[in-house]
Amino acid sequence: MTGSRAEGAYLRALAAFKTPTLDLLHGRYAPFVVAALSVMFSADRPAVTVAGAHVEVGAMLGRLRAAGDEEDDRRLPATSGREVCRYWVKVGWLGQQIDGDTEVYRLTAHAVRALEIADLTGGGSRVSHSRVRTLLDAVERLAEDSDADPARRLARLRAERAALDARIAELESGSADPMPDDELLEEAENVLHLSRSLPADFTRVAESIKAMQRDVIRDLRRDERPTGEVLREYLVRGQQVMQSTREGQAFAGALRLIGDPERIDAFAEQLHELLSRPFARLLDDTQRAELDMIGRRMELGVQEVLTAQRRASHVIAAQVRTHDPARDRQVDELLRDVIAGMQAWTQTRTPETPVDPLRRLPVASIGHLRQSLGDIRPPAAPAALTTQGRDVEFVDADTRAWGGPHYAELEAYVAGLGDTFDLGEAFEGAADGTRRPVDLLGLLEIAHRNGLTDADGVSIVEARRPDGTARRFAFGAVTAHARKEQA
Repeated sequence: MTGSRAEGAYLRALAAFKTPTLDLLHGRYAPFVVAALSVMFSADRPAVTVAGAHVEVGAMLGRLRAAGDEEDDRRLPATSGREVCRYWVKVGWLGQQIDGDTEVYRLTAHAVRALEIADLTGGGSRVSHSRVRTLLDAVERLAEDSDADPARRLARLRAERAALDARIAELESGSADPMPDDELLEEAENVLHLSRSLPADFTRVAESIKAMQRDVIRDLRRDERPTGEVLREYLVRGQQVMQSTREGQAFAGALRLIGDPERIDAFAEQLHELLSRPFARLLDDTQRAELDMIGRRMELGVQEVLTAQRRASHVIAAQVRTHDPARDRQVDELLRDVIAGMQAWTQTRTPETPVDPLRRLPVASIGHLRQSLGDIRPPAAPAALTTQGRDVEFVDADTRAWGGPHYAELEAYVAGLGDTFDLGEAFEGAADGTRRPVDLLGLLEIAHRNGLTDADGVSIVEARRPDGTARRFAFGAVTAHARKEQA
């Protein structure tokens, strides 16, 4: 029995030391990694641009090398800031993503947890009355919630009410003594200890959403299951993340707090009042700043999760709209060929091997094309259309009456109106066959071509369709010319 327990514990320890969290703390350059990440990232700076991070890490390496000795140099990476950051992304300490139009780095949940374990904030990790009380309260609440006996639960509630009544009586009589500053300091340190786990919890929720997004996209691209089934599974997993995990519950609670303006205002006011209390002078500057940033830390964590949710929904919706199994398989095959080609190339090349750029696309070998083509022009113009001396015949009615303006009749009519004429009066005096709505447009076109002048007032005319229905039009009065004016 003892041997199997030891073997199981050893296997669990091996698995734990393979996680990025312990790998970060156990690595050769762990002090530098922890120091660099704690300097670059903070509660009010959760993301750093890729180019900025490369510069900052390079500058830190340069300063530490200049200030240290040979022994210190062996504890520092010998590469550039860019190579260091790329390695941190590869081993899972940094996440790389697009924020708007900028590429940024963010701490992963493993890196946040490692920084918590290293505890560079100066708060320490010690047993205190406040933490023990928090643990006892949690155990008592768990026991009460899991107790199915109503009598015992009722007795506990009455005992709590009696204790509250006793405290109220003490305060009303003025005999209650204030808590000592050292106990209040322990309470504040416990609050800081609890708040330090929030960023890791929020980051884990965001990473869980990203992992679900990748799984959904993979299942959609494989086209092995119906799209509706894949999306239903995604929704169920999202609900389980928010309800069944500790980090999901932390996010849900923070979301309820952030969503209540009165509660978040009261929360911020309480933090501000705490910093003005006498016991707060026992906190150092780092602890005071960290206590003041608790609300901001919660807002940034909730924003990170909501951003991950929006991005996942956008990516999945785009994949559903543009899902083409055949094309996706072609893209997957192309990417696999590219990766295989890169692996084969790296086996025979070194990082210092120069790479010749592709200056032009290769020419496809398609054999010999014909060098001469026949004359594509027709041998002669097409024959003119003939009417054979008779007009066309219509089955039911002459539909030409519903066609465009009768330009020839309108131009002949305008030529007999004199040098100038009022457009509205001219249309009212036209023949019935040229008083359709389209003929009004044709008359306007002819007037505009010959030249027209705006006049005072509004012209109102009545046009008649071929079926006898009438329609009235109003437009600014204009004086038109029968012939085009000479320049």
